[in-house]
Amino acid sequence: MDMRIEYDTMGEVMVPNNRCWGAQTQRSFNNFAIGTEKIPIEIIYAFAILKKSAAMANHQLGKLDIRKTELIQQVCDEILAGKLNDNFPLSVWQTGSGTQTNMNVNEVIANRGNTLAGEKLLHSNDHVNMSQSSNDTFPTAMHIAAVTEIEDKLICNIKSMIQTLEVLESESSDIIKVGRTHLQDATPIKFSQEISGWRGMLENSLRVINMSLIGLRKLALGGTAVGTGLNAPGNFDKVVAEAISLNSGRNFETNPNKFHALTSKDDLVFAHGALKALAANLMKIANDVRWLASGPRCGLGEISIPENEPGSSIMPGKVNPTQCEAITMVAVQVIANDVAVGMAASQGNFELNVFMPVCIYNFLQSVRLLSDSIKSFNDHCVCGIKPDRNQMQYYLEHSLMLVTSLNPHIGYDKAAQIAKKAFAEGISLKQAARKLNILSEEDFDKLVRPEKMV
Repeated sequence: MDMRIEYDTMGEVMVPNNRCWGAQTQRSFNNFAIGTEKIPIEIIYAFAILKKSAAMANHQLGKLDIRKTELIQQVCDEILAGKLNDNFPLSVWQTGSGTQTNMNVNEVIANRGNTLAGEKLLHSNDHVNMSQSSNDTFPTAMHIAAVTEIEDKLICNIKSMIQTLEVLESESSDIIKVGRTHLQDATPIKFSQEISGWRGMLENSLRVINMSLIGLRKLALGGTAVGTGLNAPGNFDKVVAEAISLNSGRNFETNPNKFHALTSKDDLVFAHGALKALAANLMKIANDVRWLASGPRCGLGEISIPENEPGSSIMPGKVNPTQCEAITMVAVQVIANDVAVGMAASQGNFELNVFMPVCIYNFLQSVRLLSDSIKSFNDHCVCGIKPDRNQMQYYLEHSLMLVTSLNPHIGYDKAAQIAKKAFAEGISLKQAARKLNILSEEDFDKLVRPEKMV
């Protein structure tokens, strides 16, 4: 491999000649060959927005000349266009402050900018990292990436599934079926009411997720090393937050308490809690769907779902609820990730949290998995749900819990006698009521009307 010599304060390092990074990136690459997990590209893109915005703010505040500013902006735009993706190779399992990733971005911008300029104009620390520290840039990039991924991917997919459920709900408003509690027969419910429960879960998850974005819009940038803002010009934090809002196309503001912003990750914990709640709701919805679709002859069979692929390598004709299984596995992973995010957030020592890379790695994985699985589940399963009206009607007619409507007329104890006799003898509720001389068939038909029970 063709190599070149790069220098940092510890001396010279050999770096691949076809890469833009410098000595500090190479040291991290060499020293942390741990696992396969890399810093998510979403964090790199967030850093590009941050570095571009910092250059603009430094220029506006008289610290950086126009040529260097424009050069930094040009390289940041290349990063955001995905042109330099192979220049960010570092492992998640690195320094807990993310310093090596911050320097990776600084070095790439400086070296690529100098190549574009045809001369050595940019220094990774003095110019690209001006008015910044890894301790305030990495948490800022975390918040930018988190808001961006939630807004651009997750929220729109949740809304799409809500719309699908609204259509199914409208089409099923005339279907009455057996309700179930404790996996046992319960009083009747409209199928549309059951669907509205699923829809309500997603709507509430969407509300909580949107609420969690409020804290994520507050940025640490401007606190520099320990929160005091050392080496940053006055008002830099506010000016750079405005620039980040402009360059990202979304609203951000400076965190008024930089000491909190550097050491605490509670806003990410809160936001991931909303993701965990969404995962729990998706687990419930997917389980309902696959159990209602169980069969095709020996299960509940109240609904059918799309047959997307063969379900068995040995049983011909078998089809499985694969989309349900995929999204429930995602739910398990997200719930597990919540433990990692919470534990990482607890590891603040004095003025800095030192578990930031693993925190954001798990956070962004949760957003990505939820976004993708919701779209897949919606497109390949929920959109194709069809109610089996005959099966639902059969279960309704044979449900013992219709007897509940008799409670106000004959009392709980007599109603229980009817249900128990019907079950023990394998006869209908009406037949049991007549045998017990509690109600005539005519009175039974007047009182037990499923359409009046929903």
